[in-house]
Amino acid sequence: MIGKLVKDRVIAEKQAINELYNTGYYGRPKDDVLELTLVEAAHLLYRNRLDIELDGRALGFEEFFKIASLRQQYFELKYIVYKDLKERGFYVQSSVTDFRVYPRGGHPGKTPAKSFVYVRSERIPMPLSDLLTSVNAASNVRKQMILAIVDEESDLTYYEVKNVKLKGKMNENVLPEKPIRSSLLEDRVIIWESSSSQYLHKNGFYGKPLDEERLQISLVEAAYLLDTGFIEIENSADGSILNIDEFSDVASSIEPDFMHKLRAYTDLRDSGFVPKTGFKFGTHFRVYDEVMSTTKMPHSDYLAHAIPRDYVFTLPVMSRAVRLANSVRKRMLYAAEDRGGTAYIDIGRIKM
Repeated sequence: MIGKLVKDRVIAEKQAINELYNTGYYGRPKDDVLELTLVEAAHLLYRNRLDIELDGRALGFEEFFKIASLRQQYFELKYIVYKDLKERGFYVQSSVTDFRVYPRGGHPGKTPAKSFVYVRSERIPMPLSDLLTSVNAASNVRKQMILAIVDEESDLTYYEVKNVKLKGKMNENVLPEKPIRSSLLEDRVIIWESSSSQYLHKNGFYGKPLDEERLQISLVEAAYLLDTGFIEIENSADGSILNIDEFSDVASSIEPDFMHKLRAYTDLRDSGFVPKTGFKFGTHFRVYDEVMSTTKMPHSDYLAHAIPRDYVFTLPVMSRAVRLANSVRKRMLYAAEDRGGTAYIDIGRIKM
């Protein structure tokens, strides 16, 4: 069977509709011909199911592959992913999302596609805006979004990406009659009163005891408690009482990511979770669904990293974060600044 290379498509004769589309769902019938993408055509050429001509001359696989690489950006990456999915037994169709993949046992015309697959090179950074656009597009039509990342040795790693809504189990603490007294030292806040220290630590797992009477809390914890009226903060440098804007300015001078972290921390607390530092895991927070006792801590459910709207993912860094989260039995969340609040992007490795 012969197909002719025309720009970025291969056009096969009418017979191909029966032999290639009706049996393997390659290409798209158009009028009385079958229109194949360059990736589909390369796979058929590789399997000796199609000959490809250009200007009346037959092209070998090497020559066609080189030409296709010049005519379609990232052609070789898409071919690697397409070939892998086909060899795993999936029906795959090219689309604006790179590929639509059908569930096992399903195919076009019988079942809807299950997944949208986006192909990326490990070397190419990925802006958050691109990821949000893709995951929202998949979510709107109830499809699974998959990132297929090709590394420098052409090995493949598949990641499922989804936008999740979170709801924890913690209840709101009762406000004290008057704000609890505390002091900002160099880069943390100390609560001096014993009863207040114990209350905040046992009811909400705020801070870490400095000793039996005093509690030290982080900058984000302090800002949240200040903004919600639980504490007042004295600047130990000059004795002034700081409002939330003044405290945030000081905290931002100490920690450049402070405002991004505070936005995520506030949303997680307001959603019924307990966020604690994720420093040991290389992220901003480890997140607990519920903490009933500080003497018998549960397993945290998530690792969360706060990112701004203009964030750009470096894929090797993302891969390390996801692998670490999986190794300690947690989900990796990116708390992304989005219109109207915080969007939580859950990224995890999957097997196809």
